[in-house]
Amino acid sequence: MTYKDKLIALVGVSANKSKMGYKMFEDLLQNGFNVKGVNPKNGVILGQRIYRNLSELEDKPDIAVVVVKPEITEKIIDDVNNAGIKKIWMQPGSESENAIKKALNYGMEVIHGKCFMSENGIW
Repeated sequence: MTYKDKLIALVGVSANKSKMGYKMFEDLLQNGFNVKGVNPKNGVILGQRIYRNLSELEDKPDIAVVVVKPEITEKIIDDVNNAGIKKIWMQPGSESENAIKKALNYGMEVIHGKCFMSENGIW
């Protein structure tokens, strides 16, 4: 399943070009995906407004893709739930047993152990 026609919230987008959050954001934009970047530092990256948190987004994303450290993912689960997002994709290295359990307890569909970029034919 491709997410090309869905609204994606990329949590952990970065202004640092060497970080995965930057590379993913850049490649999603270049491949025509409808993606919104989320980072508490906000600002502008690649000409796109970056949102401090999920609640700032004007429209509810279909999926939250998380590319942060596992301990941050665990904290973000509450934000994902509060925003009414029912699907979360934890990039390899972002997941933890606690984060997965917490998301499942909220009734979310959890995807982990797969690369969002590979699964969508970008990388």
